[in-house]
Amino acid sequence: MALSTRVGLQEYCLRRLGAPVIEINVDEQQVSDRIDDALQYYQEYHFDGVERTYVKHQVEGSKLKLTTNIAENFQKNELVTGGTSGATARVAKTEGQFIIIEQVKSGTFVASEQLTGSESGTTGTLTPTGFYVEGDIEKGYIPISNNILGINRVFNFGGAATQNNRDGQLFDLMYQFRMNDLYNLMGADMVYYTVVQSHLTTLEKLLAGERQIRWNRKTDRLYIDTDWDATFDVGDFIVAEAFAILDPETYTEVYDDMFLKRYGTALIKRQWGENLKKFQGIQMPGGVILNGDQIYGEAVQEINQIEEDMQKRYELPPTFMIG
Repeated sequence: MALSTRVGLQEYCLRRLGAPVIEINVDEQQVSDRIDDALQYYQEYHFDGVERTYVKHQVEGSKLKLTTNIAENFQKNELVTGGTSGATARVAKTEGQFIIIEQVKSGTFVASEQLTGSESGTTGTLTPTGFYVEGDIEKGYIPISNNILGINRVFNFGGAATQNNRDGQLFDLMYQFRMNDLYNLMGADMVYYTVVQSHLTTLEKLLAGERQIRWNRKTDRLYIDTDWDATFDVGDFIVAEAFAILDPETYTEVYDDMFLKRYGTALIKRQWGENLKKFQGIQMPGGVILNGDQIYGEAVQEINQIEEDMQKRYELPPTFMIG
């Protein structure tokens, strides 16, 4: 019967070692730990342990949290203006004595100045306790879930050959190509279109290139080495191609994987041998002599063989870097 639970996998591994016919001298928590080790190794190296996915994140700008004497009277989305600085910003929401302001539109607010709402007409004095709450543009990175095992690239939306929509369609090279040359394709083959697309891709690679990123799985942060203010607007989406670990609690077929069953059994057997090595040579009633070293040695050999098989049969080939 196919395994579909963690408990089922643990019991299967113990049965392969001889339970319940013989006593397996391994604590329940030790069994659980070895299953954790087996799952971690499986997810790190086995091609069935991960899946290609796409991570998206909407860019957040800085927010200004301001304290005023009548903050609750300001309306959401209205524009507020500082009486002294002339700075303007849009109200995102109100929280008690605070107004949360999305990225400041212009100027810099100063303490003790009077704020005026454009729609409600509310006026309130800004106290000196206002402070910024960081957004993505200030931090220079976006948070990444800890189930992400690897990130290949961040997609370019717009660039040297195809400008972003914020610059207008008239300056979009692809827009000009479709408007002026696409009609030729109706009565001809696709060679011309294919050649032009290839040339545009080359221009994109030479003039814009791939976005440079830095990422470490242990930090859960994806750094994008670019001028965030010039590259992104608040509300833009960043999309990255990544590999995510399969959660066995969601995809229960993981527990029935042939490699995982073999490897989990070998790890528990090694733990069994380690536990018995302390009592090496002790004779039990009936003349039975404990031999933990033999169990341990057999398990180590099995683990080495299984891990070698992983590299030859189940692990994805390494990605080559050129340049």
